[in-house]
Amino acid sequence: MPILRLEEVMKTYGKHIAVNRVSFEVPHGAIFGLLGPNGAGKTSLIRIITTITKADSGRVFFDGERISSRHPAQIGYMPEERGLYKKMKVGEHLLYLARLKGLSRSDADQQIPHWVERLGITACEAKRVERLSKGRHRQTRSTAPVNHPP
Repeated sequence: MPILRLEEVMKTYGKHIAVNRVSFEVPHGAIFGLLGPNGAGKTSLIRIITTITKADSGRVFFDGERISSRHPAQIGYMPEERGLYKKMKVGEHLLYLARLKGLSRSDADQQIPHWVERLGITACEAKRVERLSKGRHRQTRSTAPVNHPP
C-alpha cells in the first residue's frame, strides 16, 4: 500500500485550472519531488496534500486513509522559501520549530542535542541562521525534532 495516493485530483481558482485530474502514488519510504515550471500546480497540490486547501474533486489518501487534518503532522516537505528567522541561532530555531510541532520545552531540550549530533550540525548550533549556506538552511528547516523519541 502506498503512503500517499492521489486519484483524479482537481483544483480551480475561478476559471483557471491549477490542478487537472492528477493521479499518482508514492511508496512507503520514498523521497518524492514535484518538479515543473511556474504555474504548473505544484504549490496547489502541496496545499491539498497538507490539507491547507481542499481539492474541488478527486481523492487523496494517506497511508490508506482519506486525508484528514491529523495527517499533515506526519508529512514533511521542503518549500523553496524556507521561512527561517535569519537573526535567530540554529539551536534557538530548532527549539522554536520543535515547539510548533507540539513538543514541550523539556522534551525539545532533551531531543535537540541528539538530532544536532546525529545530523552533523553541531558546529552550526550556535551560529545565526543568516551565516549558514543555502544547503545548511534546508538541513536546519527539515530537521526539527518531531513528537517521537529519537
